[in-house]
Amino acid sequence: MRFSFAPILPALALGLSACVSVVQRPAPPAPQVAVEARAPITVLVSIDGFHLSYLDRGVTPNLSRLAAEGATGEMRPSFPSKTFPNHWTLVTGMVPDRHGIVANSFEDPARPGETFTMASDDPFWWNAAEPIWVTAEKAGVRTGTIFWPGSNVGWGGARAGEWPNKVAGGTRPSSWQQYAEPVSEAQRVDAVVDLLRRPAATRARFLTLYFEAVDTAGHQFGPAARETTDAVAEVDRSIGRLLSELAALGQPANLVIVSDHGMAATSTERTVALDKVVPAADARVFEAGPYATFYPAPGRERAVERALLKPHPHMQCWRKGEMPARFRYGTNQRIPPYLCLAEMGWTLAKTAPAKPMAGGNHGYDPHAPEMRALFVANGPAFRPGVKLQPFDNVSVAPLLRELIGLPAGRGLDGTAAPFEDALTTSRSR
Repeated sequence: MRFSFAPILPALALGLSACVSVVQRPAPPAPQVAVEARAPITVLVSIDGFHLSYLDRGVTPNLSRLAAEGATGEMRPSFPSKTFPNHWTLVTGMVPDRHGIVANSFEDPARPGETFTMASDDPFWWNAAEPIWVTAEKAGVRTGTIFWPGSNVGWGGARAGEWPNKVAGGTRPSSWQQYAEPVSEAQRVDAVVDLLRRPAATRARFLTLYFEAVDTAGHQFGPAARETTDAVAEVDRSIGRLLSELAALGQPANLVIVSDHGMAATSTERTVALDKVVPAADARVFEAGPYATFYPAPGRERAVERALLKPHPHMQCWRKGEMPARFRYGTNQRIPPYLCLAEMGWTLAKTAPAKPMAGGNHGYDPHAPEMRALFVANGPAFRPGVKLQPFDNVSVAPLLRELIGLPAGRGLDGTAAPFEDALTTSRSR
């Protein structure tokens, strides 16, 4: 049987024409979404143990660009050039001798039998100087901190002596995270970004971020090692990721990127065995390393002074109150009676090392080139291409106050004067 398609073809053509006309119809315009206009925030980033010269290794495209397009310079740490004293100086504007975090580990006559360690969060140890996030919170500025030393402390409060040892009173940042080394750099950046995704009413205007991998590599392998350079490159990638996330949010930011100290190469071949200088029966060595501190045994003070306060190869010793003025150190009751400082690259050890080792350390004279710390500032409040004169890290907290819009502060050991030429006239906040 033959089928004829002639009657069907006109109808089919009409249907196809109708379909084509539907497909070609222009789509309605997409609704316009209002883009939030965000005011600049301030982000303080610490890269622990990052020596200023690490920028010259060719592995820091993000940090180097921020430095070239912002302000950078040589920053001197405070003495001792250790992690916790200097992180507390950076956020209080006071030297360790005044703010009370005089070392990474120390004792206080008011608490016999107790020792401060880098895990201590009892406000007793911290209450001598107010950190900037507390000042900001009191002024109504919300803050958020990721791992900054001391930011987990209920500052100004008092901890109960009995379990569960609750802290009465005290102020913390609006948002903060307890330090945990296994948290990756990417997760730390994510934590900052998550805080910035909050609604404007609960969004932090001042944030801190902390990375320790460069310091860890410097200690383990030495400042010149490939592993240390790899850690520098990795943290630079994290900075780049932070920049990308801020751009995606449309969030302008004044970034202040610092380190707490530099790093010097060390070796067991350059070691002073302290038990050969002062018998263990005469004095208790409390801290050892680039510097050492001593508590004399009762009645042995003169013997300890005879042993310490004379010329020694590779170290110099003082009574705590007679240290050189440039250290701004030696009056706090938490500092032991005697302190010896090693020659750069030498180590003061309680006893001779049992096996050879090489690596890196810090804690030396903060004026030494090896202890130079990183400082890079970039954002709407900073002029591009500014090279700062060398300055002390007590000036960072006054700068942060300026950026956040807080009063200049009274009784601080530094001012924002070193940054006067680097700041724009608008000082956008």
